[in-house]
Amino acid sequence: MSELVLTARYAMGSKVCSEALVAKDGFSARYDLNRLRGVFSRPAHKLVGQSYVGKILILDTAKGGVASAWMLNEMQSRDMAPLAIVFNSVNPILVQGAALGGITMMAGFDADVTSLIAHGALVEIDPAARTLRVLSGSDKTVDGDTDRLITAGASQKVRFVARK
Repeated sequence: MSELVLTARYAMGSKVCSEALVAKDGFSARYDLNRLRGVFSRPAHKLVGQSYVGKILILDTAKGGVASAWMLNEMQSRDMAPLAIVFNSVNPILVQGAALGGITMMAGFDADVTSLIAHGALVEIDPAARTLRVLSGSDKTVDGDTDRLITAGASQKVRFVARK
């Protein structure tokens, strides 16, 4: 069996491992979440109704400003935060919010990370090595997408590693 390993240009935080919630949507801690219940609440978001607590969010881009950033710290103080957030692109404000809240974050891949990782896959993030490793895929679907790990395209920073 092989596993997918992606390398990011930017990473911070602790090494973590959890289920991935994947969507080609943006992320605003202020407008997309019900922070008291720990679920995505904006009706138009592809992850609406799903719990993000303790999960690794894999999304297209960060949205929002200072309020979204400080909400990450507030969510972490109540143990209602995602374990990590992975973006194709991120803004400096949300990076500061994740750093303040102690939330692992990774961004900047050579390929669209939301199209390479299956929703529900088991993912390990190692910021020190700047790697995102897909440990196992999933047959879960989001809006009709099937296991995207199978269709992962080649990229210079994407490599498959044989598992022992």
